[in-house]
Formats: sequence, structure tokens, C-alpha cells
Amino acid sequence: MQPETTSDSGRITAGPARRLISAERVQGTPVFDRGGEKVGHIEDVMLDKKSGKVAYAIMSHGGILGAGERFNPIPWPMLYYDVEKGGYVVSVDKAQMEGAPTLDQTQIYGDDAWQEVVHSHYGAPAPFI
Repeated sequence: MQPETTSDSGRITAGPARRLISAERVQGTPVFDRGGEKVGHIEDVMLDKKSGKVAYAIMSHGGILGAGERFNPIPWPMLYYDVEKGGYVVSVDKAQMEGAPTLDQTQIYGDDAWQEVVHSHYGAPAPFI
């Protein structure tokens, strides 16, 4: 196991061998498509309050300097962390992303019905319903 180190900001960071990461550190992590092209970044993660598991990530993409940005919730199991890329790889094609459910910056959906909409779009079972 790799030891913890302290970054310039004084926060404790985990080495690459660590399996756990704080939600704060997930935010801003790049997201790549299967071809290796950067398609966005993780804006936030939605956690199930009872189980503590991540239900889905909210991926931000598009736009210029924050204007016109789109926010797509993606089921967490559809993201794979690639150590070499330093980001997540999503196994979704462009057509599926274009028709995906979206949020605006003021919306947060956390109910079972919304979770079902998100997961059914990608053909993934909603884990907590």
C-alpha cells in the first residue's frame, strides 16, 4: 500500500493504490469516451442516503466558459477509472449522450422516479429502487 502524502494545500491525498476517494476530489475529474477523447468532467455525485453508495455522477460538458454547459447524470457503474488517463472512461456513444436526460445548474433530482429515468435511458438497472 502506498503511503498518504500531503499536497501543497496541506490536504492528505491518497496514492494510486487507494480504492477510496473523497467526493470533493472526484469533482472536476475528466471524463473520456472509449476512444480516449475528453468529453467532459464530473461536476458532482449523487449518493443514496441510506446505503451510502453512489447512484450516479453528474457529468458537465459542452459550452464555453460555463455558458451553454450541459449536465448529464450517468449511472456510476458506467464509469471506469483509468489510472493512466487520470480520469473516468464512460462506455456511452455520442448518440446516447445526445438523447440523455439533462439537468440545468439549479436542478437536483434525487427521487426514485428520476433515478429510474436516468438508469433506463442507459439500459442500466437503478440500484436502489
